[in-house]
Amino acid sequence: MKKNLITTITLLIEHRRKIPLKACGIFAVLMLFMMNSCKKVDNKDRHKKTVINSEDGIMTSAEGSRKISGIYPHLTVYAHKRMAGNYDSGQETGIGALAVWNDKLYMVSYAAHKPEGSEHNLHIVDKDKNMEIFKGSIGGTPAARMVHKETNQLFIGPYAIDSTGKVRVIPYSDMKGRLTAVARHLKDPENMVYYYDMEGMLYEVDVHTLKVNKLFHDPLPGWHGKGGYTSQGKLVLSNNGERLAKGKMVQKKDGTDSVSYRWKDTWKVPREGVFGKDRLGILAEFDGENFSIVERKQYTDVTTRHGIYAEPGDESPLWAVGWDKKSLRLTVMDQGVWSTFLLPKAAYNNDPSHGWFTEWPRIRAIGKDRMMMDMHGMFFDFPESFSVMKTAGIRPISSHLRYIPDFLEWNGQIVLATDETSVQGNPLSGQPQSNLWFGSYEELSGWGPSSAYGSVWLEETVEAGTPSLPFLFAGFGHRMIYLKNHGKTPVTVTAEIDAGGDQDWKTLKTFALEGNGSAWYIFGDDEKGEWIRLISDQASALTASFHFTDDNFHDPADGASLFEGLADADYDGEVSHAKLYSNRNNFNLGVYAGRIESGKFKGTTDLEFTKGDFEFVDGTPEKGSEEVLKEKSIWTEDEASVILKAKDYQLRLPKNPRYDSKKFPSGTVRSIREVESERELANIAGTFYEVPLYFIDQEPLYKMMRPVSTHNKQISDFNTWNGLLVMSGVRADAEASEHIYKSPDGKTALWFGGIDDLWSLGKPRGEGGPWKDAEVRAGELSDNYLMKGYDDKTLYLTADRDVKISLMVHFEHYLKEPVLYKTFEVKKGEKLEYEFPEGFSAHWVQVKADKDCKATAWFVYR
Repeated sequence: MKKNLITTITLLIEHRRKIPLKACGIFAVLMLFMMNSCKKVDNKDRHKKTVINSEDGIMTSAEGSRKISGIYPHLTVYAHKRMAGNYDSGQETGIGALAVWNDKLYMVSYAAHKPEGSEHNLHIVDKDKNMEIFKGSIGGTPAARMVHKETNQLFIGPYAIDSTGKVRVIPYSDMKGRLTAVARHLKDPENMVYYYDMEGMLYEVDVHTLKVNKLFHDPLPGWHGKGGYTSQGKLVLSNNGERLAKGKMVQKKDGTDSVSYRWKDTWKVPREGVFGKDRLGILAEFDGENFSIVERKQYTDVTTRHGIYAEPGDESPLWAVGWDKKSLRLTVMDQGVWSTFLLPKAAYNNDPSHGWFTEWPRIRAIGKDRMMMDMHGMFFDFPESFSVMKTAGIRPISSHLRYIPDFLEWNGQIVLATDETSVQGNPLSGQPQSNLWFGSYEELSGWGPSSAYGSVWLEETVEAGTPSLPFLFAGFGHRMIYLKNHGKTPVTVTAEIDAGGDQDWKTLKTFALEGNGSAWYIFGDDEKGEWIRLISDQASALTASFHFTDDNFHDPADGASLFEGLADADYDGEVSHAKLYSNRNNFNLGVYAGRIESGKFKGTTDLEFTKGDFEFVDGTPEKGSEEVLKEKSIWTEDEASVILKAKDYQLRLPKNPRYDSKKFPSGTVRSIREVESERELANIAGTFYEVPLYFIDQEPLYKMMRPVSTHNKQISDFNTWNGLLVMSGVRADAEASEHIYKSPDGKTALWFGGIDDLWSLGKPRGEGGPWKDAEVRAGELSDNYLMKGYDDKTLYLTADRDVKISLMVHFEHYLKEPVLYKTFEVKKGEKLEYEFPEGFSAHWVQVKADKDCKATAWFVYR
C-alpha cells in the first residue's frame, strides 16, 4: 500500500498544473497520514506474517517475528532462491556454519555434494531477526569458518567478510571442493590461511588477494574431510569416513557395512598401519612439510578453546572429537603429545563407516564462560581448561533429536543450526529446507534424558596389566558395567578411578570372570570419579560396556499445555486428521485433510498452509505428493506385544494399554518418516522412537532404535516444515493458540512446535513381552524385546509346569550373542515377580526355558 500511496502523490505532483496546488497539498498530507497509519498497523501485525522480499522472482530477504518453540519460520533456508520452485540444487539444505560478525549472524547453507557450487546461499541475520541473502552467493557444500585476526576478516565457506560487512568471494573455479575447514597457516599466518575440503584437498589462500594455491590433492587415507585447526605448530586434519565397497552402499545382515581399501598415489603417509579392520577415517597432523597419522578412526571437529577466533601462535590444548563402534573419542594434543579419552553415545545415527550422517559436531563457546560439546545425539558441558592433567568437568546436559551442524551464542541466546528436511531417499517431502533454533541453556538442558552407552573393550584381545583408555564416569544418574570374558582362561578385571581428573588413579573394584563368563555391576552413588579405566590381570578377549542412564524423565503433565489440542488416543470426539507434504513448487505446506474411519485414512480436502500468513488456503496436490497418502506397514500386534518386522529379523516392543491399535492399525497413521535429514522417526502404537538410518534408500537399523516418548495421542502424521515439527490429529474443538492453527471453517487444524518438544510428551512406558501364554520349546530363545530407554522395570513370569527361565540380555549392539543375566525358578501355576534394581539397563532382552512349556514373560515399564 505504501508503494501505491507514493505513486499517487507522484502523479499529483506531475499533474499539479491541472489540479489546484492547495488541493494537492491537502491530499498529500492526508495520504502521508494514511501512510503512517498503515505503517503502524503493519508493525503491529508483523508477528502475524512472514514478509519475503524479492527481485524478479528471486528472494532477497525475509523478515518476521513469529516464533514457535524457539523457531522463527521466516529464517528458513532452501536449496534455491526462486519464489516458485523448479530448483536443481541437490537434495539437501543444511546450515553448515554459523559465525557472529559485525554484530550480525552469518550462516551458510549447503547441498549434499556440490564441489563446484549450487544455488545455496550466504545468509545474514541482524539483531531484529531480519535476514538478507547475499546476492553473490555461490552455494556448494561449505562448513568452514575462521576469523583471521591480522586482517580482521571472517572466512566462512568461500566468502571473506571484512569489518565493514563487505563480502568477497573465492570462486569454485579457483578452489573446487566441499569446504569443511579453514585454519591458520603454519609458514605465513599473517598473509595466508589453509582451506580443507571433503575430498581431502588442502589449499592455501592469500587473505589479501584471495589467490588460491592447491598444496595437496587428497594427501590422507580415509574420506569425507571434516576438521582442520592449527595449534602447537601443527595443522591437524580429520575425516570421518571410508569409501564403500565398489563405490556402493553394502549393508550386511548384521547391520555392518562393507568398505573397500585401495592405496592412492596421492597419499603422503607411509603404508604401515593404514589398512585393517575398523580402520576408518583419520586424525592426522601436518608440520608444514610432512604428514603423519595420529589415528585411523572417524573424526569430525578439531579445535581449541579459541574456536573460530583462532589465535596467532596458539599453544592451547587441541581437541578432536571422533568415534568408533565402541564409544566417542576425545583425543587431545597437549604440548605436542596425543592422549585419548572415551565417552558414551546417546544415539547411533552417526555410526556408519561412510561418515555421511555425521555433519560437523562441534565444541564451541555458548556464553557465560561456558563451552559445549555435541556428539552422537548428546550435549555435554565442556570445560575450556580441559587438558591431560585437568580433565574434570565434562558433564552430560541432555540428549536431542535435532541434527546440528553448528551452534554458538548470540545476543544472550544459544543458536543451533540444523539439517532438517532432505529429499534424498525421502519421497515424503518436496524440497529440502532447514532453520535455526534460538533458546537458553536451561531450555536445551530440559530436552532428552542423559542416557548413553559405550564400551572400552569390544571382543578384543587385551594385554595383561595394560590399562584401558579412560571412560567418562561423572555426571550420570545411574551407572552400570557389563563384562564378558570371551576366552577360556579366568581373568580378574580391576576398575580404577581418577577422582579429580588429575591422573591420580586408585582402585575402585575388582571383577572375577570365569572362562566364557560374564558379570554386571551397578555402581553406588558413593562411588564417584571423573573417569574410570579397566585393567585385566591376564591376556584375554574381553568386552567391557557401560550403560549410563537417567531417571530425570518428563512427566506427561509437564507437556500438557504444550500439546493441548492434540487428541488423546481414547478421545471419541471429532478429530482433524491430515497427511503432510513440504511443497516443492512453493514454500507452503501441503495438507491433505481427511478422517479416519474403520481403520483407514480417507482424504476429503486438499489445502495448503502458507509460509507468509500461516493460514490455510485451497490447494492443488503437487506431482509426487501422492506418496504421502501411502503408508507402509512396519508393525503388527499380538497378545504379547507390538511386533516390528524388519527385512531379516523380528523385534518386539512394549504395548500401550491406552492406545487402541484396532482403531489406529499400522498403515492408518504414519508409522515412520524422515524428519531430520538422514534420521528416521517412528510412531508405533502411541510411542515415538528414533531409528538410525544407516543407508539412504535402505531399511533403517531398528536394532539400534531408542524410545523418545510415549504420547498416547491420535497423531496421524508428522513432518518438518520451515524448521518446525508439524503434527496432525488435533481435536476439532481445540482452540487456536501459539501451537494450534485452524482453517477458517474450523474443520482442519495442525499442531506446530519443535522436534525436541517431543521429549515433553512424557517418558517411554508400556508393557508386554516376548511370550504370553506361548508354546515354548526348551532352549529356544524368544524374539528380542526392547528394554533400552525405559526405567522402573518389573518382570512377571508364569508357566504351566516347573521350569527354569533364563533372562538373556544384549548389552552391546555390536555383539551378536546375548549373555545370561539371571535364571529364575518358576513353579507351576505361580506368578513370579522380579523388580529390576534401580539403574539396571539393557538394549534388548530375550528369554528361554529349560523345558517345553506354556509360559508368559511380561515386562512392565512404568
